[in-house]
Amino acid sequence: MDQKKAGVLLSYGQTALSTAISLVYTPVMLRLLGQSEYGLYTLVNGFISNLSLMSFGLGSAYVRYYARAEAQEGEEGVARINGMFMTIFLVIAALSLLVGGVLVANVHHIFAAKLTPREIETARVLMALLVLNIAVSFPCSVFTSYITAKERFFFQRVVSMIRTVLNPIVMLPLLLMGLGSISLVLVTIVLSVVTDALSIRYCFKKLGMRLSFGHFDFGLLREMGGFSFFIFLNMIIDQINWTVDTTLLGIISGTAATAVYGVGSQVHRYYMTLSTSISGVFTPQINRIVARGEDDAPLTELFTRVGRIQFMLLMLVLTGFVFVGEPFIEAWGGGEYEGAYPIALTLMAPTTIPLIQNLGIEIQRAKNKHQFRSKVYFGMALGNVAVSIPLGLRYGGFGCALGTAISMLVGNGLIMNWYYQRHIGLDMRFFWKSILAIVPALLPPALLGCVAVRMHDFSGYGGVLAFAVPYAAIYALCVYKLAMNEREKELARGVMRKMRILR
Repeated sequence: MDQKKAGVLLSYGQTALSTAISLVYTPVMLRLLGQSEYGLYTLVNGFISNLSLMSFGLGSAYVRYYARAEAQEGEEGVARINGMFMTIFLVIAALSLLVGGVLVANVHHIFAAKLTPREIETARVLMALLVLNIAVSFPCSVFTSYITAKERFFFQRVVSMIRTVLNPIVMLPLLLMGLGSISLVLVTIVLSVVTDALSIRYCFKKLGMRLSFGHFDFGLLREMGGFSFFIFLNMIIDQINWTVDTTLLGIISGTAATAVYGVGSQVHRYYMTLSTSISGVFTPQINRIVARGEDDAPLTELFTRVGRIQFMLLMLVLTGFVFVGEPFIEAWGGGEYEGAYPIALTLMAPTTIPLIQNLGIEIQRAKNKHQFRSKVYFGMALGNVAVSIPLGLRYGGFGCALGTAISMLVGNGLIMNWYYQRHIGLDMRFFWKSILAIVPALLPPALLGCVAVRMHDFSGYGGVLAFAVPYAAIYALCVYKLAMNEREKELARGVMRKMRILR
């Protein structure tokens, strides 16, 4: 429980830290790179990230098979599972290098339509470095998964926070030396190697991790393949949903439009981390509940309890962004990125539904009932592509974001909630009743926010802070008094007590 609390608190601490650093670092990075160079980096990074699909969903299956091996065979079984996963991921790493090499050799055919000869050569170097980074990440993921299965969240979050701090410290000198977008990838590789080395050392020295390569179970591999196939399908879908827009814009509009979309998408990613950083902490607990054969009531209670906390935090950010998101982006990225505001808002609003329900993904996997979600998301991806192409041609980046938003509302807002109720055993009526009970507490700060932005022009960082600080205080007071139950109030008081101790 202490590891979970520390993991959750440090996850939010890392999110706050990375956001604060980005407020200072990102504008400098955007100006040093320039819109064209940043757009090129966004385009190539989104394209090469498709190689991560070569994990075939096996990484997400590790905790499930670790838990089963530990229960049935003890440490010997865990060692064999570790050896199997390491062997599989070493093979995948070799395949990713082969496929990546083909892509690097043909970069001029892939992006020739909209990139200049100089941009194509830069794209070639970026591709080669990104391919190397992804290949190394595959075998290293076994160690991070082992740490998660052991519920050592404190170590993971501290390492992530150190990486968050080091990234701009190392990056800025390279940007000032004129290395451009290549420096972004070089720093990513160096920090990945350092953090992976720390994880490997922690696994062997502190956790006593063992790997056994002598008993490769092909029957178990077939079972894992069947379980992981739909996770893999869902990874493809997610990759399509989150990279199709930048790829499409790079083809039809060039690097400038891609850069604007990239800024809006980056704001959206920060929004997502407020929720996704907490879900991994509860994955081992969910698998234990399902493995013990308990009824669905504890899962509904956990699902709802976490969802309420996520909703309160997310709505603070979303409503605040509605009021001062536009001046924030102009101050943060520059006036040429003002088009990123509607893109970010269009992505953020519908994403709120799956973000407050992301524990449902782990519950589905623990019950081995994640196949339906993959099928639904496959349909969403096809719909996203079909809608985003005409909307992107007509409205540019905003049209692409709108196509993604429509697919999320249909798939996550309607179909998946029906599936949770009918087939997973979660009481979604209770869940949404608990969530909607929070909404009345949001009205007073929202009304005051409307009045404030009508009476005053909040421009620049100073204006954004002048609005955000009192707004957050009023929001927190209203939620505490009008929406939180006693358990949530005690959690809030506990956090405040810890903050006073830390000071």
